[in-house]
Amino acid sequence: QLQLVESGGGLVQPGGSLRLSCAASGFTLDRYYIGWFRQAPGKEREGISCINVISGSSVYTDSVKGRFTISRDNAKNTVYLQMNSLKPEDTAVYFCALGADSRCLLRNNMNYWGKGTLVTVSS
Repeated sequence: QLQLVESGGGLVQPGGSLRLSCAASGFTLDRYYIGWFRQAPGKEREGISCINVISGSSVYTDSVKGRFTISRDNAKNTVYLQMNSLKPEDTAVYFCALGADSRCLLRNNMNYWGKGTLVTVSS
């Protein structure tokens, strides 16, 4: 059974760091794109970063560029999101999702979703 499971969320102070993980089971990631999305209370789900798991090429939205880094470990079938210099506005539920092409920041283009992990940035 194909499954994506996010972990690593929690409460962190502004300026702090967290690393999120997206572990895949039931399939191997290396044929796909994995996107990280987030949804803040009262807002739409937005794509913030994605990676071509084969090549490692990645993209970021402007709001996280320079602070977040996406990476993958093909041996562990896992994609990571390293989040540094966190701000209160980064507070959201973070989801990973699987897509088949480079339009991996577009919510409607993603085929499978994890259930999300909550990140709260607050002092």
